[in-house]
Amino acid sequence: MKKYLIVIEPAGTGFSAYSPDLPGCIATGHTRDEVERNMHDAIAFHLDGLREEGQPIPQPQTYSAYVELPA
Repeated sequence: MKKYLIVIEPAGTGFSAYSPDLPGCIATGHTRDEVERNMHDAIAFHLDGLREEGQPIPQPQTYSAYVELPA
């Protein structure tokens, strides 16, 4: 099993998400839960398409970290 980082951002009508390791793979949703479910499906669809085309499957490389600054 592979874990791909997704970035979720608020949008005008809900949320949008993308995965830095999978360029072009995006999803939207009205709630955070919905965008996470939609992104799960989008990643599965994206990887299936790459497999069908004989393209390499990108390895997850991106990670997240927070930077703390004084208030």
